[in-house]
Order: sequence, then structure tokens, then C-alpha cells
Amino acid sequence: MVHTQEVCIMDKKVVTLQDISCFGKCSLTVALPVISAMGISCSIIPTAVLSTHTGGFTGYTFRDLTEDIQKISDHWKTCGITFDGIYTGYLGSCHQVDVVSDFIAQNRREGALVFIDPAMADNGVLYSGFDNAFVDSMRELCREADIVVPNITEASMLLNAEYKQSGYDEEYIRGMLRGLCALGPRRALITGVSLDSAHQGVMAYDSVDGEFRSYYSENIPDSFHGTGDVFAAVLFGALVLGKDIAAAMKLAVDFTVASIKATVGDSGHRYGVKFEKALPGLMRSLEN
Repeated sequence: MVHTQEVCIMDKKVVTLQDISCFGKCSLTVALPVISAMGISCSIIPTAVLSTHTGGFTGYTFRDLTEDIQKISDHWKTCGITFDGIYTGYLGSCHQVDVVSDFIAQNRREGALVFIDPAMADNGVLYSGFDNAFVDSMRELCREADIVVPNITEASMLLNAEYKQSGYDEEYIRGMLRGLCALGPRRALITGVSLDSAHQGVMAYDSVDGEFRSYYSENIPDSFHGTGDVFAAVLFGALVLGKDIAAAMKLAVDFTVASIKATVGDSGHRYGVKFEKALPGLMRSLEN
């Protein structure tokens, strides 16, 4: 009799907590398909349901789902459900941030990646409906992260630092990265870094090995909603799969740029980038 040895490959399981827009390409409508395409089982907790995303639309509907988060968590516990990663994105209120903080504390297990995107501001200003109290709440949430991934505006607000839209140097970004890690996370990454007009990318810092890492691509002179969510989804997925931070940054930046390029020229496409067009390339990259 020939005995065969079964090889069991443990699938990665993650959960992401952020809002979902019924129409539009941001938050969960990006995170779920992108992370799933990377071969990761992605569960979701919608923090709110909107008819469309808020950028470029008016009169949209909004339903807050904060009160469901703990109920979902309690049910999952009875089922023995655990996760290899927890990813938080846009959260709508200080109360919701507190509830999500409790979720992380209750569901975090050893070795799981806690990834926090403090989505609350851009271009030097807070998103509509947010105030300094929300920044304070988000700062406390970031203390619980293994990695935090703000843009330059969000980083400056979390640190009460000067915001520079342009004309900054590498040391300005490095100083904020050190400050972000001083809040608690082992690693921090800042998006939207542009040290010259021709390039844009990201810079990261690991407080354990003391290394700074960066990756840049061409600067495309256009603006689209949801690109930060596209980047964060791939970065999170790559880290959960065990990629090092340099490889994860490259995957995420390249995928974001490919998604933007697939959208440039379509003047009627004002609800996000056509990330679906770039998914085959992402999946091929993961095979290498």
C-alpha cells in the first residue's frame, strides 16, 4: 500500500473594518476584491453604508453601523473565528473609533498584523465632519497598530507637526516617521511623498532595525478618489502574505499607478480608479 502525505496549506484570514459605498470605488468596495484577489480570505465589518462615496457627490444616504460591531464580534467568538490580520480604514466618529479599539483588543491574537490607515484628512485639511477631538481619538487607535499608514496631512495632524504640502526634504518625512513609531507602532509608512515634481511614492520606517525604506514611481498629474484605499489594500495583503516591507511597498505603489493609468482619460469616471483592470498584473506579480 502506498501512503501519500497530505500537505495542508493554511490560508490567511483577515478582517477589515471600514465603510462601504454602494456605488463608488473606495473603502470596502476596494479592499474586499483586492485582498481576495491576492488569495487571502477577507472578512468584513461595514462601519457604515453609503449610497455613494462622499467625494464628488451630494445628497448621498448614510447609515451608521457602529452598534453592530460588538454584536458581530461576540458572534464570531462563539464560532471560534480568528484572523491573521486586522485592517482598519475610514471610521466615522470618536465613538466608532473607541468601539473599533475594543474590537482589536478582543480579537487580536499573537502574530496577527494590526494595520491602521488613519483616513481622516488630505491636502492639509480634515475631511468633512471631523474635528480635533477625532484626531485625538485616531492618535490613540494608532498606538495599537503594528503598522500605521497615514498620508502627509494625517501624519502631521497625528503629531501636531507642521504640514508642508511641497518643498520639504527627506528629513522632514523621516522625522514624522520616527514620531509615528514613538506613538507605539513598530513600523510607520507615509504615502504621497514627492521630493521632486517627477516622482511620487512612499517612505517607511522600522523602529526595530532603524531602517528607512522608500519606493517611488512616476508622478501622474491628476487626482482620483480612493487611491489611498487601493494602495493600503495591497500593502496590507502583501504584508499578511509574508512579504517584506520593501517588496510590499513596490507591489502597492505599482498597482496603484497601474490603476490610475487605466483610468486617465476617462473624464466621466469620477468615482475612483479602475483597479479591476490592474488586478491581473497584481496576481502575476504575486506568483514571482
